Amino acid sequence: MLDYLYTTQYQMRGIIAITLGRISDQNIENYTHAVYMRFQRKEDLGKFYENPFYLGVLRERVMPYCHGLIYVDFESEVEDDILPIFRKGEEFNYGVEFILLISFAKSKFGGPAEDALASLAELILEFPSLIVQSTQGLNFCPSSKEYTHGVVIRFRSIEALELFTGSTEYKDIWRSKFQMIVQKTLPIHFSVDPVGTEIM
Repeated sequence: MLDYLYTTQYQMRGIIAITLGRISDQNIENYTHAVYMRFQRKEDLGKFYENPFYLGVLRERVMPYCHGLIYVDFESEVEDDILPIFRKGEEFNYGVEFILLISFAKSKFGGPAEDALASLAELILEFPSLIVQSTQGLNFCPSSKEYTHGVVIRFRSIEALELFTGSTEYKDIWRSKFQMIVQKTLPIHFSVDPVGTEIM
């Protein structure tokens, strides 16, 4: 299943980076696998959802073994350099992908939610020894509105993830900025060791 999902990047235009794997930690929703894809443009994402190859992989390789799916799509920017954009190079070959899905209370959209996410982004910049890259944004997926925002952070190792999420700074921001305005969250992570690299 992972190999076929990984291969979608070679079957259609617009996908510029992909990571995927088995979720390492237990989560309240009992999700077992995660896929992260980066598209060049929002229009490419729309075409992806309608692509016959992807729909075939979903129908034949995913859904027979799957009890549920959730999508979160968001727009974000990264540093204007080919390696960070395409997530290539030694820094991106290994590590841990941390995905944090957040549902903010609707009344907190705008000021409080944006302030919380901005504070998290600022904190992330203070930990370059632990974090390779981070993106975040408002979920615009029309078919999946369970979570309002998504955050994706590439950590250099599982130890780096644990150091960051266990830090006093992170806990303080979560308590002071997020806790009172968040309805629910889904934090998951998976290893970015080479898996799903066989072209089907």
